Amino acid sequence: MKTVLWQGVAFHSLEYFNIQENNDHYVVVSKIIGSYRKKIYSVSYQLIINKQWEIEEFLIDSEVDMTKNTLTGKKTATNWEINHFDNPDFMGFQYIDISLTPFTNTLPINNLQLKIGDSKEIDIIYIDLINNDITPVRQRYTRTDLHEYLYENIVSDFTARIQVEENGLVLNYPGLFKKIAGN
Repeated sequence: MKTVLWQGVAFHSLEYFNIQENNDHYVVVSKIIGSYRKKIYSVSYQLIINKQWEIEEFLIDSEVDMTKNTLTGKKTATNWEINHFDNPDFMGFQYIDISLTPFTNTLPINNLQLKIGDSKEIDIIYIDLINNDITPVRQRYTRTDLHEYLYENIVSDFTARIQVEENGLVLNYPGLFKKIAGN
């Protein structure tokens, strides 16, 4: 079991994160509270991740300015059921990116197993909790050092150099998140 506390710099948030390893998968349970652009929010999410660091299921309960929302996802053989409906927009996708946490960067970082200097473009289910939006996004990860990755959002041209621990958990995501405690 690993517990981490992340501070959201841009999102004025605090995340209490826990990951446990079971026989054939990892289970993540996390809670986030914060304020972004005058919107106060809280998020609780649960993830089931296989040993290859591919997301299999997610459950996200969020509340933004008193408006509650629940989002579920379950990976089928080649597609995703989002809120119990088959969504062809995400066929073949292996990863999700939840806007208010740095953890979902760990999924491709650990799954891709890039060597220093290697890069890979991937398709992501991007979950924007503040705006209650879910969209397909193309991203690229490049391993620049033993514990550093260049993250690039292909659609928006956003880039960041993310520092991670040896287990792939984010230490510092400049301007967005930083680890402030953990065991």
